[in-house]
Amino acid sequence: MATKAVRKRSSAERSRKSALPREVRAAYGEIQRGVSHLDRSVAEIQAGLRRAEQKIEADARRRIAALRKEARTDLKALQSKQREAARTLKQLSAAAGESWQEIKRSADSILAEARAAAAAIANRFRNALGT
Repeated sequence: MATKAVRKRSSAERSRKSALPREVRAAYGEIQRGVSHLDRSVAEIQAGLRRAEQKIEADARRRIAALRKEARTDLKALQSKQREAARTLKQLSAAAGESWQEIKRSADSILAEARAAAAAIANRFRNALGT
């Protein structure tokens, strides 16, 4: 039943259109063309937005991969410093003849370098993440 109502409306509109003056029909046609141009423009914009979003996501994935690689490298360097500090502490504690003040200064120096390296790495990653 709903389809009959639609058919009746469309045939009524058709007869109304044919009864309209030529200038009105021409203006109506221009408006319809304008609307279809707008539809195409909207579709193009949506497609462009999808492409831009995909490009941004791909760039983000590449950046994340680079940051992970850099983090692994930096972590290995810190672990190396940690091993060096532990090794030095072991060697120094074995050297009982030396003064403990000298041992402490040496260990403090190694630990300060490791802390500074860790802080620099953390700051670099905070800056990369924008936090």
